[in-house]
Amino acid sequence: WEVATGKEVCSLKGHSNWVLSVALSPDGKTLASASRDNTVKLWVLSGETLVEKGTLKGHSNEVTSVAFSSDGKTLASGSIDKTVKLWDLSGETPV
Repeated sequence: WEVATGKEVCSLKGHSNWVLSVALSPDGKTLASASRDNTVKLWVLSGETLVEKGTLKGHSNEVTSVAFSSDGKTLASGSIDKTVKLWDLSGETPV
């Protein structure tokens, strides 16, 4: 949303179920979204739009939260499967 006008800037579509949490990286260039489809999606800023970079799979149930580390190199995801996963984002492909 554009704060000044209240208008939608863009809508990101890619998850197959509800999105439960989103987090913006410290540098403002990557968005992470957590979903009831058991995945985390990463979106990167390309020009003035966000495009899907990839999908993080590993949880066996709904992912309810995501948070970036202060340096943006690690993403934490929490799930109803009773696990917290740490994803290394420092390389080209998250692990």
